[in-house]
Amino acid sequence: MKKIILLLLGLAFISISTSTIENKIEEYWESLFDGKTLYGWHRFSRKGGPSIRQVKDTRLAFVTGDRPKVDYIQDIVTDISYVNFVLLIKWDISERGSSDIFWAVQEGESFNKPYSTGPEIQVLDSERYPDAQVNPKPNQGGELYDPVQPTKDVFMPAREWNHVLLTIDHNKNQGSVRLNGAKIIEPPLSGPKWNTVASNSKFNDDCDFKYFGKFTSGKIGLQNYGDKVSLRDIKIWKV
Repeated sequence: MKKIILLLLGLAFISISTSTIENKIEEYWESLFDGKTLYGWHRFSRKGGPSIRQVKDTRLAFVTGDRPKVDYIQDIVTDISYVNFVLLIKWDISERGSSDIFWAVQEGESFNKPYSTGPEIQVLDSERYPDAQVNPKPNQGGELYDPVQPTKDVFMPAREWNHVLLTIDHNKNQGSVRLNGAKIIEPPLSGPKWNTVASNSKFNDDCDFKYFGKFTSGKIGLQNYGDKVSLRDIKIWKV
């Protein structure tokens, strides 16, 4: 039965939009955000203590907007680690805003920020964010920052909801991101192909990033980059 369900899900990813996928076989999705609390999440490397994340009108939102000094302990991560999964998130970013979604984040004294280990998918105002206009590698919403850029321009403007579907499958050594129903990146996750991807990025030879993308299991994280961003309908399907 499970194989049949996974087959149906795979076919859905190929043929229908993200919003439709969300409604398929609803009981197999696990909610990561109850719309009321931060239950199931904690500040990076710190359990307990206040967070600048707030829950407002069923949205998980940063209440800042003045771009203070970036504080990595204000990034939040799941209490649980994940290996193979499909993650669905809807995000709404402010004008010129930036944030990120991490996976495979590790915590502990050896790791001082989430992106020391966790690759990140950009949550970005691709029209107005300053680095979005920089060549030859402009930042774009939905990209795997920094090495893999989207193949299609399908992001919705700032203050409108974007739907992202992140698939991580270590059994196939394959990841993918669908943004607003269109597949825009499909990176490898490990081995020589991943090493080539990482070597073409800012994470290639810095000692702070020697563990970048090296773990198959880890936390899912949401970044505080000092910009207003809201997220909702955060769901995961463990496969």
